[in-house]
Formats: sequence, C-alpha cells, structure tokens
Amino acid sequence: MAASAPAGSSGTAVRHRFRAWMLEGLADMAKHHPGPHAAPQSVVRGQRWWRVMCLTGVDYFSTLGYQPGIAALAAGLLSPVATVVLVVVTLAGALPVYRRVAEESPHGQGSIAMLERLLTFWKGKLFVLTLLGFAATDFLITITLSAADAATHLVENPHVSNALQHRQLVITLVLIALLGAVFLKGFLEAIGVAVVLVALYLGLNAVVVVVALWHVLTAAQVIPDWSQALTAEHGNVLAMIGVALLVFPKLALGLSGFETGVAVMPHIEGDAADTEERPVGRIRGAKKLLTTAAVIMSVFLIITSFVTTLLIPKEAFQPGGSANGRALAYLAHEYLGSAFGTVYDVSTIAILWFAGASAMAGLLNLMPQYLPRYGMAPHWARAVRPMVLVFTLIAFLVTWLFDANVDAQGGAYATGVLVLISSAAIAVTLAARRAREHGWWIGFAVIAVVFVYTTIANIIERPDGVKIGACFITGIILLSFLSRLARSFELRVTSVVLDDIAQRFIRDIAQRKIRFIANEPDQRDVAEYRDKLQQIRTDNDIPTSEDFIFVEVTVGDPSEFESELQVRGEVLHNRYRVLCLESPAVSNALAALLLHVRDATGHRPHIYFEWTEGNPFAQFLRFFLFGQGEVAPVTREVLREAEPDRARRPHVHVG
Repeated sequence: MAASAPAGSSGTAVRHRFRAWMLEGLADMAKHHPGPHAAPQSVVRGQRWWRVMCLTGVDYFSTLGYQPGIAALAAGLLSPVATVVLVVVTLAGALPVYRRVAEESPHGQGSIAMLERLLTFWKGKLFVLTLLGFAATDFLITITLSAADAATHLVENPHVSNALQHRQLVITLVLIALLGAVFLKGFLEAIGVAVVLVALYLGLNAVVVVVALWHVLTAAQVIPDWSQALTAEHGNVLAMIGVALLVFPKLALGLSGFETGVAVMPHIEGDAADTEERPVGRIRGAKKLLTTAAVIMSVFLIITSFVTTLLIPKEAFQPGGSANGRALAYLAHEYLGSAFGTVYDVSTIAILWFAGASAMAGLLNLMPQYLPRYGMAPHWARAVRPMVLVFTLIAFLVTWLFDANVDAQGGAYATGVLVLISSAAIAVTLAARRAREHGWWIGFAVIAVVFVYTTIANIIERPDGVKIGACFITGIILLSFLSRLARSFELRVTSVVLDDIAQRFIRDIAQRKIRFIANEPDQRDVAEYRDKLQQIRTDNDIPTSEDFIFVEVTVGDPSEFESELQVRGEVLHNRYRVLCLESPAVSNALAALLLHVRDATGHRPHIYFEWTEGNPFAQFLRFFLFGQGEVAPVTREVLREAEPDRARRPHVHVG
C-alpha cells in the first residue's frame, strides 16, 4: 500500500499555488532593476494600437451616454455651439498636448514623469505623490461613477425598474466586483471584452445618430425654430461664443480619455527594432490611438449635441426627466422602438460598467511605477493581481461612502481629469521650452492657460471635487510614508558593481582578514586618514600589522529608495586604499557592500565604526529623511534583516 501524503501537504501546496498565481509576473518587474551598463532590452510584444484604443475607449466613448445631457443642461439651446468649443479644445489643445506626452514619456508614466524630472529630493516626491492623488481620484472615481451610472440605467429601465428599485448600491458593488474579476483573470481578456463593447456601442450610436439626423433634416420647422430661438435668447454670434466659453468648464468631462490613453501605452505593440530606450513603434501607435479616438469622439459629440437639442424637449433633460443622463437612449426608444431601445440600453449599461477597465489599467500601470520605487509600497505592489484586489476594495469603499450616487461623484471626477490635463499642458510647455522650440512652447503655454482656467472655474463651482481629491492625496502620502518607514531597514540595493581597482583591493585583502573602516569624508587629507586609522586601532585594540580599507559613502538623493551601488577604488596619499560609494542611504550601502564582499570571497568581512553623538531619535529621523544619522546600529540592523543566519552575517564593530 502506498504511503499517504502528510495531512498538511495538500493545503501547503494549494497555498503555494495561490501565492504563485497572485504574484505572477512579479519577478519580471522592477524589483530587480537593470544597471546603467545593461544592454538595451527589447520591448515586450503588446496589442495592436486599435485594440488598446478600445480599452481606453470604454471610458472615453462611454461619455456619449451622458455628455449630450450635460451639455443641454449647461448651455440649453446653445448646447451644439458649446460642444463645438469643447471639440476645438480637444483637437487643438488636449490632443497636441498628449501626443507630446506620449513622445516624452513612452512608458506610461504620463506627464507625472515629465514633471518629476524638474524637482529633486523630497519636494519632488511630495509633488509626484500629490499628482498621483489626483490620478487616483480620476481613475478610481471613473470606476465607481461609471458603475453607478450603469446601475442607474439598469434601475431606470422600464422593464425592470419595479424589481430593482432601491437596489442601485448593491448593483454597483456587483458591477465593480465583476470588473475586478475580469482583471484577475487576465489583461488580454479585458482588452477582448473592450473591443466587443466599443464596436457594439459605437455601431448602435451610429444608427441612432443617422436616424435622428434624418428626422432633423426632413422635419420642416425644426432647424428654423431652433435658430430663431437661439437668436432671440443670445442675440449675435459673438454673444453665443462668449456664453459657450463660460459654460465650457461644465463640459470638461468630454476630455476624460486622454490620460488613460497614455497610461496604457506599455500595452501597445511596437516595432521589432523597438527598445525600452527608443520605443519608436509604440510612440507612433499611441499617437494613432489618441488621434483616432479624439476624432471619433469629436464627430459623435457635435452630431449628438445637435440632434438631442433639437429633438428632445427641454424639460426632459431636467433631473427626473426621461432624458436626464440618457439623451441618446431617449432618442433610441423614441425613433427606433422599444426593442432597439432596450438593446441600446443594454449596450450602454455594459460599456458604462466596463468604462472602469481603462481606469483600472491606468492604475495598474501608473502606481507600481512610482510607489515601490520610492519605497512607499510593498514589493508585491508591482504584481497585478494584488493591486486589482486593493483597487477593487477601495472602489467598494468609495461607492459605499457616496451611496452609488452619480451626481455626488461628478465633481471629484471632473477635478481629477482637469488637474491631470493641466499638469500635462504645463509639462509639455516646459519640455518645449527646454528644447528651444519657440513656437511650440508658446502654443502649449496658451493651452495650459486654458486648462488651468477651466480647472479653477470647475473648483470654484464644485469645491467638493478638491475635497475628495485631498482625501486621496492625504491617504496616499500617509500610507506611502508608513510603508517607507516599515521598509527603512531593507537592503535597498538592486546590484553592486565594483570597478577594476576596487576588485583588486578586495582580492588582495581577502588573503588576510577583511577589515573595513567606515569613514565620513571631510578634508580627505593625510591627517584625516592617519588619525582615523589610529583611533580605530586604539578603540578596538588591533595591532598595527593588520590591514584596513576605508569605505566612504556619499549621499546622493536621499529621497530615492532602491538603486544600483557603484563602487570605485582610489589610492590616496600613496598609502590609503579607499572604496567610494554613492547611495541614497549610508547604512544600507555599507551593508550591501559587506554582503557582496562576503559572497565574492567566501569570508565574513569586519567593519569598524565610531559612535555618533546626538539624540538617537533625531539621528533616526536624519537616516529616514537624509540617509545619514546613526550609521553603526542601522548598518547592523540592515544586515540582520538581510541575513538571518548569525554565522554568515558580517561583523560590525563600534568603538
């Protein structure tokens, strides 16, 4: 009889398989950064640009479900003119800006990465965290608002309204859970669903638009009546344009697809010769994506605003009216019958539900590129599936707090969209100025002014958006710093690279006992090294025959977290051997060097320190913020974290 497996072995195997499934792809991501001397890597094969466009399009194109109604409420009879202003800003403003963003930041970080280069140290990190807060506001509210809007369409459908009355919150939560399940299954499945939904939705909208336009053109008095009413209400063309410009900020949700368009760039298929440094094919595909989506949306926006304004009674757009938030659905039922209208409702519900897919894809690409690199998220934050669960749970919380109310979330959504577009316009303006492209930077500056004005006007009218955004920003900053604090004693070095002289030093001293002296470089004169060496010998009672190598760490940007450690060997004053390192943190760099030397030589090295004078708590804050502080005990703690086996741990001596 075969021996039975231990009782706990099957459970352990299941846990291991589940863990491997959850963290799939983690080892291939940024936990192990290639060094600056690594050969250029080929771009991972992605999806055709038009397929990725459908993923962003579920967000962008789904605004057709409510944008005509928003325009009608904001501008009334002037809705088509106001929409033309929106289209002009889209094609002449947002599109050129994001085409430049795609060129400058082809790895999906968007304008945040462009602005990150302008600021260094902690002020740069705080600025990026603030922009990430607005990005989280934009993307997460996209998920919750779209699901809530889809639930609203479902609840208000005449065939099921009685059965689903007062169930909007539950329905919204179910839709968000289904969206998360799609991303847990895999990204290819998400793109496949998006392609089908966009094709169906745009096709049905085309039918509605053609039929509605036919009714407008064949009805004798519709256009003359609208024209006369418009002239009577606003007078001349200049007055109409002025009013349209004033109401433009209320229509800004029609710009919602651009940020996600660049956020999902890494998923666009490039040329065979593309590298991560020069992904020419990916950039070209992203520009096609942005341009095609903007043109399609612009055509639909102009025609739909025109036909809905002329064919739908004004009172139907008001809250509680039959066309409120569903103007095209109103026309579908009115002119194409109940059967077609129901099919249209189903497609609208489906694309609104899946509009969160582009936002989820943007979050999954954007957040792991910053927070883990700053040490402000766990390593597992680079894996897709754990982050899907995190974002889904946050979306549940937001939906519950807002009771799945679409209007209550609209201000936060518009604020997030406009802040990101404004930051993109400012980023490309600065990039064009640095490149001495005089005409471009003036043009981008004008666009930036337009978007900054729109953002300020939106904030003044709907300050709740900034309040919600501030909550996201505060949450991200707080959790990020707590994570950084918890990970302070990690090794924080991706690789150690020694130059030829440094390798020669290590090979030579490995023939004896390996002893290092940690030295804070000051004047670097003969007296500094002579006195330091004498002090270490005296404090530790080491005979003069023992050999030493000095190790000096220069702190670069202390706000960085992980980095490659470059070690350079020098001989000073014809007698003192010095290993020079540059790192964000002294202690972590020393610990990484000691472990590298141990592994390279097979011997446990010794390192000697002096005690640092000062308050221990203040010294820890210096370490956390500036990479220095009480070096000796922190180096020992980093070594303890990295090497649990005391018998293999390098020796730390303090005198």
